[in-house]
Amino acid sequence: MSDQNRRPLTSRNSAWAARLASRAVARGIAPNRISQASMGFAAAGFFLYALSTQVAGLTQSVFLIVAAATIQARLVCNLIDGMVAIEGGRGARDGPFWNEAPDRVSDFLFFAGAGLAAGHPSLGLLVASLAIATAYIRELGRAEGFPPDFSGPLAKPQRMAILTAGTVLAALFASERILTVTLWIVALGTAATILRRSSTLIEKLKSR
Repeated sequence: MSDQNRRPLTSRNSAWAARLASRAVARGIAPNRISQASMGFAAAGFFLYALSTQVAGLTQSVFLIVAAATIQARLVCNLIDGMVAIEGGRGARDGPFWNEAPDRVSDFLFFAGAGLAAGHPSLGLLVASLAIATAYIRELGRAEGFPPDFSGPLAKPQRMAILTAGTVLAALFASERILTVTLWIVALGTAATILRRSSTLIEKLKSR
């Protein structure tokens, strides 16, 4: 994967990320395994969201807080796998598959789970579909020979940040409505992202 095909992340230059990546390389952990672990965190998040609907009070809040933590754990995996592959020189031939496919699975699981926790499973599925569509437009452009479009307003880091914040607030205030509003914000922002990326790609195709 070349630098132009990597999502621009300031956290990639942080000391803690460099330490985690170095430890993974030293222990011989393959980047593909880290990518696969991100799906494990997403599956855990899905079940925590689902289980939060079966309990109340402090237990429900704890489930939601831990679900929010799994979102961030998934993002750490997404960061470290690329660093181990590129900076650590551990990339594999099937790396491009494991770099992308787990992200789509994770998007689906997190948003579907949040929809269940909010009491609106169809809304969760809508947001999951929109999130996957943004990646489709990006990869379609890349397949046509253009640099990947990571533009927003709600690319993956922003979507996950909003979902994390909304989940934590829902836990603190024991409010399903907060999660519902969170999902609508992500839905509208992601739809705007799809329109922006689509418009950009169409103009590039017309002008070449």
